[in-house]
Parts: sequence; structure tokens; C-alpha cells
Amino acid sequence: MSASIEPTPNQAQALAATRAWVETFVVARNVCPFAGREVARDTIRYVAVEAGDWERALLTLVAECERLDETPAIETTLLVLTPGLEAFDDYLDFLAVAEALLADQGYEGTYQLASFHPDYCFEGAEEEDAANFTNRSPWPMLHLLREAGLERALAHYPDPEAIPERNMVAMRELGTAALASALAALRDGKR
Repeated sequence: MSASIEPTPNQAQALAATRAWVETFVVARNVCPFAGREVARDTIRYVAVEAGDWERALLTLVAECERLDETPAIETTLLVLTPGLEAFDDYLDFLAVAEALLADQGYEGTYQLASFHPDYCFEGAEEEDAANFTNRSPWPMLHLLREAGLERALAHYPDPEAIPERNMVAMRELGTAALASALAALRDGKR
């Protein structure tokens, strides 16, 4: 995948919404205390791929691992999956296949996947629980992270184990209605 393919208008909108989400939600609300540095350093790669074709999407995931192998200046890749995985259960099935593929390709321990979806719901949580918004994004996506970079960041952060609980409390304080409205506005391109 050496040639760059122009995103379709829908993919361009999804990429713009994802960038805005990273800046106005993830960084601005400190959901990931490490994201601001990567935004400032411009080390996040955003890639849109049609997820209706699982084989193509999975090949793109492997190609992004190879790109990260070859390009140390890229810290992380957000693979925006549109269209094709709008149903959360379908997304979870795809995620399981993607994780198995990374292991099969020898990337276990080198890269890990973080998962985000507009309808993300933690196992055992109520769908309306605002805490789910810690993993809700404008579009389904896979966040491809360098394990070594993550370990370095965590080593210099006090009490990293508290991050998820702190985020859940913050989301519940903001409330489901406000968060759903903000996410919808991003998806519609209305920051």
C-alpha cells in the first residue's frame, strides 16, 4: 500500500470528525493524558477504510503496522472504519478478527488495538451509562498503539491505573444527553 488513495467525501468527513473528536474531546477533556503531546507533535496518522469489505480493512490494518514499523515518527494510527461496521456487535466481531490477525502476523507485544465505536458499551454496563463515552467516537475505529510508546508514557504518569475510573466519573458528571449531542455534532461536521 505505498500509493496514497484519496478518501471519498464520506471518508473525508469521517476523518475530519475524528480529528475534531481527538482535539475537542480526547485532548480537551484529558480522556487520554498522553494524546495532547502526540497532537502537538503531529504524530497521529488518520486513515479511513471502507469496513464493509473486511478483507480490505484487515489488509489495511496490517499495512498500517508495516508503516509504523518503517516510520518511527508516527506514534499511533487511528483507522476509521466507514461504512460497514455501524452495528456494535458486528464491530466487536471485526475487532476479534483484527486482534487475532495482529497476533498471527507477529505483532503481539509490538502493537495493541484500542477500540472505539459510536455505540460502545462496556460489558455489563447499561447502554445509557455516560461512562461508555470514554470509548465512543464519531465513527467506528481501531486505534493502533505502539506498545513501547505506551509503556514509556505510563512509566512517567502518576497512578495510570486510575485513568479509567477518573474518566468514567467525568463522563457521568457531563451526562449522557450532553455527550451524545456533542458526538452527534462532531459526526455531522458541526464541531
